[in-house]
This record gives sequence, C-alpha cells and structure tokens, in this order.
Amino acid sequence: MKLAAFWFCALVAVAGSVAAQTDVPTVPPAQSREPQVALFNGKDFTGFTFCMKNGADPMETWSVTNGVIHCTGKPIGYIRTTQSYSNYFLTVEYRFVKVAPKADNSGILVHIQSPDKVWPQCVQVQGKHERLGDLFLMEGAEAKEHKGMDKNTPVAFRGTSHESPVGEWNTCETICKNNKVVSFINGYFVNEITECTLNGGYIGIQSEGGEIEVRSIYFSALKY
Repeated sequence: MKLAAFWFCALVAVAGSVAAQTDVPTVPPAQSREPQVALFNGKDFTGFTFCMKNGADPMETWSVTNGVIHCTGKPIGYIRTTQSYSNYFLTVEYRFVKVAPKADNSGILVHIQSPDKVWPQCVQVQGKHERLGDLFLMEGAEAKEHKGMDKNTPVAFRGTSHESPVGEWNTCETICKNNKVVSFINGYFVNEITECTLNGGYIGIQSEGGEIEVRSIYFSALKY
C-alpha cells in the first residue's frame, strides 16, 4: 500500500508540473498573426517622431548607421511611432553598446498616450541592464498585478534573467492583446500583466542613460 501511495503522489506531482508548464504563455504561432511589418526601415526615422527632455535636439541622441539605430542615452526622452497600434505582437532586437553606473538603462514603450512628455502614460518593458522584462505602469497606467504599488515600482520579471551579455543582441517580444501585456526575452516568457487600463497607443524606444543599438522593430497584427 505504501508503494502504491508513493506512485500515486508521484503521478499527481508530474501531472501538476505538466499543467503548470502548459499554463506558461507562449509566443503566438505564425498562423495566429499577420505577416511581420518592419516599423524601422533600416535607413532613417520615417514613421517615427521624437520627444526629448527640455526640447533637446533628438539628432544629438539618435542616429542611423549601417542599418542600425544608435542611441547615446543622453539626454532622456524617446522615439515613437507616428501611428497608434493595438492587438499586436512586437519584436525588437537591441543590445547595449556598453554599460556603466547610471548609464545602463533603456526600455520599450507600448500603449504610449498623448500628449508627448517625459514621461508619457504607457507600459514600459524595462530595458535596464540585468532587469530586462520588468513591466512599469507609467504615469497613471494601472494593471491588476500592479495595484497598490508605487508608480516607480515595477511588476518584476519572473524567474532568472535571460538577458544576453553586453554587446550581444537581445530579442524582446511583446504581446499586446486587449488589456494584457506579455513579455518574452530571448525566447523565454518573463512577465505578464492583465486588466491593464491601456489597450492601445504608440510604440517607442527610450533614451534613458544606456548607450544602445536597435537593429529591428517588427509589428504583427494578431488575428485572434
């Protein structure tokens, strides 16, 4: 009887583990989304606009060389699409050129609301070195998982960091579906918020101290 009880408990544990794994969000399969559209054309900032602190010249911060966006990280601000989007799958490839104390931060902004200001109401997929995948609810945005937290406190990513070493590319994938935002870093699910008060807006990249490069920004409308 003891042996039978042992095997029963083992089977229950395995079943629970399998169920837990199937509950983990996954990247939407190709058949559930429209073909990718490149938001960055590899040549210039067509389709984008800028918002920089104190009206600073964005061309002192942002440039395109050899098909890659370069951001010095200073002064702070952001680049964003001129078109608003909702219900999509976003893929951004970026890397840190180098990091230093207080010069190691960036982020991917989704659901950016007007008016442009530093900082706007939006959801930020954190791009800070060693914190890729934290989710910030910025300037009054809210979500179920964030209620009761200070606005400067993120919904922390789950598990361990999946960030690539400095100088290597990171693939940051984000599902924005209705009032849910789901984040994947380098193929790993890392975070999710639900019941978000925002469900659409502009898409942007932060300048926030870290010197970064962005080589692609792809958008896919979701079919479901």
